[in-house]
Amino acid sequence: MTKNARNIRNETFQFAVDIVYHCQRLAAKAGVTRSLGRQLLRSGTSIGANVEEAQAAQSSADFVSKCSIALKEARETLYWLRLLDAGDHLANEDGKLLRQETDELSRLIGATIVRTKNSKVKIKNEKMQSVGLTFNF
Repeated sequence: MTKNARNIRNETFQFAVDIVYHCQRLAAKAGVTRSLGRQLLRSGTSIGANVEEAQAAQSSADFVSKCSIALKEARETLYWLRLLDAGDHLANEDGKLLRQETDELSRLIGATIVRTKNSKVKIKNEKMQSVGLTFNF
């Protein structure tokens, strides 16, 4: 099964589980590592929460909005992971794997947003054509 064929809800949930695990390890450390871990925990778990919330969207615009927030949280998560990695607060392999997964989720969410926006435009164009309105772009 390819990445695109997988359920985005399950992917983001499993990612959040992984983030929680690593943040528990970071919380056991002192100082700035603990603070950075808290930031990572907030953004990393928010990705899945926003994807889950998008499932109950009231419109395609609401769905795109929630997915866009998830995408922003993924980008923030990537930032915290890079910062933790630069300061040697995460094991090299752990940081690399989490960054790769964050990047994959970002691409998947981004593609979902684009696909939704494109289908919305297509439907709008079809409705306009059905009442005799056409636009040449």
